[in-house]
This record gives sequence, structure tokens and C-alpha cells, in this order.
Amino acid sequence: MLRQILRSKVQSATVTEADLEYEGSITLDPLVIKAAGLVPGELVLVVNLNNGDRLETYVIAGQEGSGVVCLNGPAARRGMVGDRLHILTFGLVDDAEAAQVVPYFVALGPGNQIVETRP
Repeated sequence: MLRQILRSKVQSATVTEADLEYEGSITLDPLVIKAAGLVPGELVLVVNLNNGDRLETYVIAGQEGSGVVCLNGPAARRGMVGDRLHILTFGLVDDAEAAQVVPYFVALGPGNQIVETRP
């Protein structure tokens, strides 16, 4: 049996932009993408702390060091500039692997700069 296990969490990202006319996705600073072990195009669950909304979309890379967190396309209707988000990814693992998974954790502070990472 495979289990869906938390693989990474970006905590307290602040929306910097919302672009309804873009094709879709969430744009993130490549420094955050790397710290969280993400890859462009990867499926993410975005949880909006301000309105309780949850959405699935995919990651695209923005400008490195910019602190960008942009909701694109239809996702732009699910949050506003200034909203705080958690961004989660999951992986499928077998029972033996499940006990060994240590998720990436990235906490963001002002300007969406990385303030803490684990492991």
C-alpha cells in the first residue's frame, strides 16, 4: 500500500501579487523553491490563512531573491495581496518509507525571506 505523506511545507508566505490574466499557477522565489525541495511544475496545495480557502495548483519560478508569491490565473480569485499562505506538497511512499520521511520545512518572514529551514 502507498501512503500520501507530507513532503514539504512553506509556512507563512505572504501574497505579493495576484494576476488573473496569467495562465495559472503560483509563482515563487527560486530560493524558496530550492529550500522546500520543490521543482517547477510540481503540484502544491495552497492553504489561505486569511479566508480558509484551499486550492491545488503548480509551481513556477519567479525572480530569485524577489520574495515573490503570486497567485496566477483562477488562483488569483482565491486570495488577495497581503494574505498569508501555507504551501504544502505530498509524496507517495510505501509503509516502510513512511516512517523515514522527514519533510522539508521553510518558514518565511517579512518580504517572504527565509527565516528558518528544516531539516
